[in-house]
Amino acid sequence: MAGKAITLKEEGNRCFQRGDFTAAEGLYSEAILADPKNPALYTNRALVRLKLEMWDSVVNDCTSCLERAPDNMKAHYYLSQAELQLRDFDNAVAHCRRAHELCVKADDKSLTQITNHMLECKRARWADKEKRRAREINPLEEEMVALLEREKEAAVAAEDEAFRDEVAADYDAKLVRLRETFTLARSASADTARRNVPEWAIDDITFGILVDPVVTKTGKSYERAAILEHLRRQHTDPLTREPLMPDDLRPNLALRAACDEFLDKNGWAVDW
Repeated sequence: MAGKAITLKEEGNRCFQRGDFTAAEGLYSEAILADPKNPALYTNRALVRLKLEMWDSVVNDCTSCLERAPDNMKAHYYLSQAELQLRDFDNAVAHCRRAHELCVKADDKSLTQITNHMLECKRARWADKEKRRAREINPLEEEMVALLEREKEAAVAAEDEAFRDEVAADYDAKLVRLRETFTLARSASADTARRNVPEWAIDDITFGILVDPVVTKTGKSYERAAILEHLRRQHTDPLTREPLMPDDLRPNLALRAACDEFLDKNGWAVDW
């Protein structure tokens, strides 16, 4: 049966190269029936199902592959792509991070592609959090206004008639200040330029904000701890693949100052 599966896979590959994704998907499915223990067949079908935008089916294929080969880089990468489309942002980030780790370890040529996808996942997750935060503001505002209105009504009713107008005026001023506070909050959430993490502040290994950046001889900067950990395993730049030794690293003081200034003004970015 394995021989039949290989033949079907090769036919599927030819269909895929021609852009006939539907035919390729059918052939890969037949190959899996012939050899269900082969993890590579599941990633082949997952890739073509990505092209066909069959997101749930991609998740199923990648999960099946990872049950048989937990460190399959392609399965983690394809799974992350499908999860991003399904808006499962946390898992999309987690599986892409694992794909990135495996890609670095294998010195695979897909590293730049996976790195870009990781940033896309993190941006999408952050944008989703921003939208949720903005949506939560309006209901909260109405709830707080209603509470203050009830408090005003009770306070006015309990006051002597001669002072009721004064008490009502005090509460009206509080309501105005409350509305202004929520208006400012909405304006801040709409300030997308201020609430975007700049590319230069992101480490390409950890995908977090740079804290102690160092620069290589090719001019690329990384988080110190992350690049040193990488260099313990192999002496090459993780993106350019140029030879790189720990002694080649130099503190990037200008970048560090810029990141510090950005975080001072944008404390929300620590959640990135």
